[in-house]
Amino acid sequence: MVEDSMKGRPGDCQLTEDWLLRVQELVPLALQKAMEVKVFPGRWKMIIYKTEQIPSRLSDLSSHPFFSKNALCKELLQAVSKTMEEVIELAEICVQDRYEGKLRMQNDLDSLSGKLDLNLRDCSHLIKTGVLGEATLPVSVTGTSTEPESTDHKNVRELLARLQIGHLEAKHRALESLVEVMNEDEKTVLAVLGRNNISALIQLLAATSPCIREKATMAICSIVESQSYENWLISEGVLPPLIRLVESGSALCKEKAAMSLQRLSTSAETAREIVGHGGAQPLLEICQTSNSVLQAAAACTLKNMSTIPEVRQSLAEEGIVPIMINLLGNGILLESKDYAAECLKNLTAGSENLRNNVISEGGIQSLLVFIDGTHAKESAIEALRNLVSLVPTEVITSLGVLPCLLRVLRGGSLGAQQAAASAICVISSLPEMKKILGEAGFIPPLIKMLEAKSNSVREVAAQAIASLMTLSQNSNEVKKDENSVPNLVTLLDSSPHNTAKKYAVACLVNLALSKKCKKLMISHGAIGYLKKLVEMEVPSAKKLLERLERGNLSIFSWN
Repeated sequence: MVEDSMKGRPGDCQLTEDWLLRVQELVPLALQKAMEVKVFPGRWKMIIYKTEQIPSRLSDLSSHPFFSKNALCKELLQAVSKTMEEVIELAEICVQDRYEGKLRMQNDLDSLSGKLDLNLRDCSHLIKTGVLGEATLPVSVTGTSTEPESTDHKNVRELLARLQIGHLEAKHRALESLVEVMNEDEKTVLAVLGRNNISALIQLLAATSPCIREKATMAICSIVESQSYENWLISEGVLPPLIRLVESGSALCKEKAAMSLQRLSTSAETAREIVGHGGAQPLLEICQTSNSVLQAAAACTLKNMSTIPEVRQSLAEEGIVPIMINLLGNGILLESKDYAAECLKNLTAGSENLRNNVISEGGIQSLLVFIDGTHAKESAIEALRNLVSLVPTEVITSLGVLPCLLRVLRGGSLGAQQAAASAICVISSLPEMKKILGEAGFIPPLIKMLEAKSNSVREVAAQAIASLMTLSQNSNEVKKDENSVPNLVTLLDSSPHNTAKKYAVACLVNLALSKKCKKLMISHGAIGYLKKLVEMEVPSAKKLLERLERGNLSIFSWN
């Protein structure tokens, strides 16, 4: 903690108890000398007051069961001894009127007063906060292991304890060593971390030294990424200093702080707190920088924040919409573009005002370019789906929305296909769009999707087909596909997991007007399925069953 102030003296004290005796001898002498001083009475009165508190603190410290076993106690006593010697020295100079300048002596006395504060505070830390125990106790006392604590654990505990006591330079040395240990053996550090240690690290995020801030940010980032102490980090106030570092820290601090916020923001409550602490604006500014790692971390954090409905309007007021749209096209990494697409999907999920905001900023065009130029993540298509209900038919057709969705249905991932089919459900609610969609070739890929293993994919495909079939022209297209009836009958399964059955019934009711389709339904076991669905009161199931069981075809039969 400090260098040995008595090194080289005759009878140099070696044991902690010896240093205690030394300090107990120096305190009365220091008080005696201080009381003789007549100059700078205000400053000396404060020095005397603080010095008088030393004996009681030392009494509490020396009564601790681990007092003599802990190197930190010895180092603290060395520091107090050095401070008492300085009290005596400055008192003699003042009494003899040998000081060089009034201002210089005032500064020296203020510095001395600060050292006394540090001594008293460190003593309190050792006594009250558990640092003394943490630096000496085996794991069997503080953890679950019954084996003696390893040397590595003891060394780490001492490093962590040193973050809480001593002057800033000493803390810096301890922090530097701690970061090195974490790089080599992070598990050992995480195994012995305590709440006090985390609090001490968080306090160092606001240190005046840029180097200390960087080391502290690196340590905090490692702890965050371990996913071990998120609750402690939040409760001890890690968010405000991390946000300040994102805003005005060094390049390294910005990066590590942004990465920490990214991980912490996966909790909805923490994401809400980041917004409350003013974190949105600095993160949005980072999204416009040329640092790819920073940009991706900030975009992901904003995406996490946008999942919370009540903060979306606040984010919009900070200017998130144009920045995300720009990031969608100009993000350095594809990862950043994906986060921007997810963010736009979240922002447009509920509020019509936000959807109109995205549309007015050119969001539809940017989403289409992104979908056509990448692997078509479903989040971008879902964002597009949220927007198309607010634009007229001519805009949908002129912007090329339909060809884009058709390409996804034919060759996209299953998730992207599901999102595209969901968009079709929205678009097909416009009567004039049903004919356009049927003629554009959407029905065959939707019928193919009925064979998917995913229930949600089958459901949205069946819903889209049912919507399109309200137009007779589209019903004929469905009837022509040889896989339509078998696929739809399969979806009559009464299992509660099969949520597509009501849409399958709606489609088959229409198709049952065809003799050929009716025979196919019966041959694939539709009657057995329907009897169960009638009992479950699935809409139109009874109507369809009656059509299949009727002896004569309806006069409206197509064949």
